[in-house]
Amino acid sequence: MSHTAHIRSHRKPRRSASTIAMRAGVAGGVLSTLAVAGASGSANAAEPVTQTLELPTLTADLAAQVAQSADVTQQAAASYQLQAERDAAAAKAAKQAKTDLAEAKKKAAEEKKKAEEAARKEAAERASRTAERATLSASADTGSSSDTGGTSTGTSTATGSAAAIVSFVQAQVGKAYVSGATGPSAYDCSGLVQAAFNQVGISLPRVSQAQSTAGTQVGLDNLQPGDILYWGAAGSAYHVGVYVGDGMFVGAQNSSTGVVEKPLSYDPPSGAVRVL
Repeated sequence: MSHTAHIRSHRKPRRSASTIAMRAGVAGGVLSTLAVAGASGSANAAEPVTQTLELPTLTADLAAQVAQSADVTQQAAASYQLQAERDAAAAKAAKQAKTDLAEAKKKAAEEKKKAEEAARKEAAERASRTAERATLSASADTGSSSDTGGTSTGTSTATGSAAAIVSFVQAQVGKAYVSGATGPSAYDCSGLVQAAFNQVGISLPRVSQAQSTAGTQVGLDNLQPGDILYWGAAGSAYHVGVYVGDGMFVGAQNSSTGVVEKPLSYDPPSGAVRVL
């Protein structure tokens, strides 16, 4: 045995293929680990980017909320404006109703005043007729016994135009009295007289004041059928009628009696005119 047999060789031992493969696998595993770690680090580094991308989404939601709030505010404003317009319309209607009520009250007061004046006038006319009736009754009675023939004993028979007038007014007896009416269903006093004379082609004035001076004045003791009777003074008479003979007259007296045929003693006239 050599004297060097127990001395170790200083040469590096040869690596086996399995050792090399194992080391390569370890190295590969390390490299893989490093690659995964790097990828993980890259992912962690990207997180802020992900967070940054969320900001636009939050901003869009906020803008939508602001827009929705603006719509609600606008709707509320429109609602308030509509309510204000309704309140204004209601106030205007109330004001108009108050004005209309005041006008209605004023008109009612005027109508009441007119009715009272008409009633006073009618009462005055009745009083005047009563007074004249008392004054003229004596002359009417005297005229009935005079030689010229009294108004209560006239026996002349109407002929011609007078007969037509008498026939017309007697045919209207029973019809209504309406102020201002001229027939054919209703008359006032002067409307009846005017219509009667229209039958024979004679045009008379419309009102009693003018009719009381439309012809020749005649005495109440010398009446003939067809003469116009009037109550009150000539030129300011307040009532007229037509003498039909035999001490009778026809006249549209008032709304209570209508057109009637009565004796002169029922309402003695003030005077008479002859147109025919």
